[in-house]
Formats: sequence, C-alpha cells, structure tokens
Amino acid sequence: MLGFNSHNRKMGIQTLGIGLLAILMFAGCAPKYLPEDFEKPYERTTYSFDQGIYPSDQDLFLEYRIQPGDVLDVVFQIKAQEAKTFKIDLYHRIQVTFPDLPELNSEQKIMPTGEIILPYIGEVRLLGLTPEQATKKLEKEYEYILLDPQVTVKVTNIDVRIEQIRNDLKTAARGLSKLVNVRPDGYATFPLIGDHYVAHKTIDQVNSLIQERYFSYLPGMQADLFLHEQAGSIIYMLGEVNNPGTYEIKKPINLLQAITLAGSFTDSAKMETVILFRKHEQKLIARRVNLKNLMTLTDSEAFFFLKPEDIVYIPKTHISTLANLTREIANIALFNGWGISGGTMQSVDDLNN
Repeated sequence: MLGFNSHNRKMGIQTLGIGLLAILMFAGCAPKYLPEDFEKPYERTTYSFDQGIYPSDQDLFLEYRIQPGDVLDVVFQIKAQEAKTFKIDLYHRIQVTFPDLPELNSEQKIMPTGEIILPYIGEVRLLGLTPEQATKKLEKEYEYILLDPQVTVKVTNIDVRIEQIRNDLKTAARGLSKLVNVRPDGYATFPLIGDHYVAHKTIDQVNSLIQERYFSYLPGMQADLFLHEQAGSIIYMLGEVNNPGTYEIKKPINLLQAITLAGSFTDSAKMETVILFRKHEQKLIARRVNLKNLMTLTDSEAFFFLKPEDIVYIPKTHISTLANLTREIANIALFNGWGISGGTMQSVDDLNN
C-alpha cells in the first residue's frame, strides 16, 4: 500500500512539503501580495448527509466500526454460577451407591442416549433429572428386585463442562482468549457460539451481542471484546495524481492533504473539477469540488473533509455534467457494479458554476 512508513518518514515529510508547494504554485491567480500577518479563515465542509456530525471537533473519527480484515481479541472469564437446580447432562459421570449391597455400586459416564446401565435393570435414562429425582427413579426401578432398596446418586464431575470449555479456549501464548478474524462477508466465527455478523458495528455493539450469547451458552461465562488489529481506514486516490492508489488515514483529513499524500497532482490535472465519491445508502454519491478556487482564496470555498472509503478522482478534462463524468470513469474497474447518484453531483455543479 502506498503512503508513509517508519523507514521513509523523513522522505515523506519532504514529499509533503513539495506537494503543498506545488498545489500553492498551481493557484496562478492567487493574490501576488499578502499583507504581513494576513489571516484567511476557512470553513470546514463535507457531504450534506454528514454535515454537522463529521468531522468531530477533535478531528477524530466519530467511532470505530469493525470492517473485514480486522482481527478481534475475545478474552474469556468463566466463573461458577449458583443455579436454582442442577440437572444431569451428557458430559457428567454418575456414581450409583447401594449402602447395603456394595457389590452393585457403579460409576459411569452418561451415554449419548442419556442413559446408564445398571445391574438387573439394564438401561435407565437419567438425562435432565436432578440427582434427587434420579435417586427416586432408581429406587422405584429396584423395588421389583430388591427388598426396600436404598440408592444414592451422585455426580462426580460437576465442573467438567467448565473445565472442558477452559481447555478448548486456552492457548499457550494468550491464555484464556482467542483471536477472531472478520471475513470479507462481514462475519466472524466466535468459539462455541459460531458465526455472527459484525461488519459496520462498533466494538461495544458486538461486545454486548456476544456477552448475551456466551452467558446463554454457559451461565457465568463472560467475554470481553477488543480490537487486536485493524485493516486500516483508507481512501482511494485516482486520476491525475503522481502516486494513485490507496492510502491509510489515522484521522479525518481534508482534500488538500489527501492530494499531498498522493504526491500532488500532475501537470494535466483539472483542479477546478475534482470529483469525490462517498458510499451512502448503497449508492456512490458523486460531488464536484473546485480546489482551484480554494487555493485562490475565494470566499465561498471551504476545506472539504474526507471519510474512510471515500474516492477522490482528479480528471484530465473539465467535467460539468453527469454524462461527462460517466464517460470519464467508465474504464475504471473500481466503479463497476456501483450505482452513481447524479442528483448531488448536479446540485454541486450548479453551486460551483
């Protein structure tokens, strides 16, 4: 991916300065003289449907939303939970004791059918019964064989399910936690509870979801979700820039900064007709920005701020209609399969012309 990294930070700073200088030089009709201490205030703007909420006053993203390629860290805690009733389950071992006839004593695991096998009476289903209910059932079964049968039923591995889950979740490197990848389809597969759709949700939203699922799976089980690794918030720079491609951004940036990241514009760039695209309600909304007016200190212009996944396209020729735009981008594979809304495009053109 293009952009700055640790080993070329110095070169990146130099490129940033050169890019800004080139953009400033492009504004050929800028005032030739500016008084000392001259200050020009600019407003901040963005798409109409994000106006007033983005960017934030702190120049940070409003909230992080999970996206494909992210890696989530699920940290588990399992605590014994008081239960109103305790019932025999498939993973339990059952000890059956006959105080007066120890030769009949038996200890065995519940079979997949929910039964155990005892002398004289054969298979007896105990699954779903409390130990007290199981005791009464066996005493009743043995009434036809023994005189006044005395039977005690005991579960010898009460915490076995908790221990099994702990063993399944524990890793040597990370302890009681698991890393979960967000797939391209927006789903993540969580241990024990399976697939859940997490894309475009916040960490808190997904954390609440899995907390509920894990507690339902095992009372006393708690899972805390953290963002271990993010795929990155990126913008796309296309057209007449020196280094087109994708760029990772750590915070909101404006259009001028984005062009500088891409190595500034080429000599054939039409800066008065920069085209932006933003995804909104399953469409790409096109908007035209006159960056040339901005650099010539035109009062009506403002710094336009980009969001992650925005697309910036700088054409070679002036674009004034949606038809021209459609022809210009027809061969760009990135736009295949997306509808492009022209209403916003047309209204912005009317404002800029």
